[in-house]
Amino acid sequence: MSNIINVAQIGCGYWGPNLLRNLVANKRCNLKTIVEISLERRNYVKALYPSIIVTDNIQQALDDESIDALVIATPVTFHYDQSIKALQSGKNILVEKPMATTIEEVDQIGILAEQNNLVAMAGHTFLYNSAVRYVKKLIDGGGLGDIRYIYSQRLNLGRIRSDVDALWNLAPHDVSIIQYWLEDLKPVNISRKGMDYIQNGVDDVVFMNIEYPNRVIANIHVSWLDPHKVRRMTVVGSEKMVVYDDIAENKVTLYDKGVDRIATLGKNMDYDNLPVFHFNYRSGDIISPKIDWKEPLKVEIEHFIDCIVNGTNCLTGVKHAREVINILSVGNNTM
Repeated sequence: MSNIINVAQIGCGYWGPNLLRNLVANKRCNLKTIVEISLERRNYVKALYPSIIVTDNIQQALDDESIDALVIATPVTFHYDQSIKALQSGKNILVEKPMATTIEEVDQIGILAEQNNLVAMAGHTFLYNSAVRYVKKLIDGGGLGDIRYIYSQRLNLGRIRSDVDALWNLAPHDVSIIQYWLEDLKPVNISRKGMDYIQNGVDDVVFMNIEYPNRVIANIHVSWLDPHKVRRMTVVGSEKMVVYDDIAENKVTLYDKGVDRIATLGKNMDYDNLPVFHFNYRSGDIISPKIDWKEPLKVEIEHFIDCIVNGTNCLTGVKHAREVINILSVGNNTM
């Protein structure tokens, strides 16, 4: 295969223009076709990029043998059907998160991609974020000690949706990041509690708890009914703690804080089997490291091309996408 791939983008709605901009700017791909059902959006693309074929017919892109890959940015309910058709047509796929709505659908996508030697990748963009990767290095290098718990908040007033609830709309980011940090560790228990205030049957706020082996727990709070925009994740370790704040100027802050248990000498100056302990509360340096920033979506698209052209192992492939959907799907069931 040539080092330059031909691409068709399916959907140019809320997130689509960001994909469009990055695909056009990437010198290793040729964005040949845009498929979009909205006439207004089609006209928008035509005005900006007159050389790109713009159509409302996805079959036109599927039948074009010169197209190597489809970037699918449609609502999640269309992901499975469009992914299967693309793979059956011999196209590699980059599908916006989540890849599908059920584990069974993701498994079918994975089987078909493997059978046809094609790349199937999910657009979990935060795993290509420099700050998220910095925290990953801290965890892997043991800089935080043993991981005790992680909690995340993804809150805002709006954007309210009807096709999915707040969990499926917002939490895929947090679940994906937590799984990445924990090496796709399989949870042992998952529970969620949500409430539908605006639309019946569509939760506007959700609290999810995840329990992992080795006494690691995680809490995810998502809402589109909050007065503040918050995009923050905290990792608490036995030695240090770190906060990743996606909307702060300093996106990563490392805290040399913790609690140490100290034995108290007994009557016989003996530390053995003592019922009483003292606690030492550590409060050391607070560091905001300099992180070289690259647009995550740009890095994601570069990785997608590398997977196709060079056979690079896909960071957000079917395995990772499956684990994210599994966690989102389990809900109140005990695993």
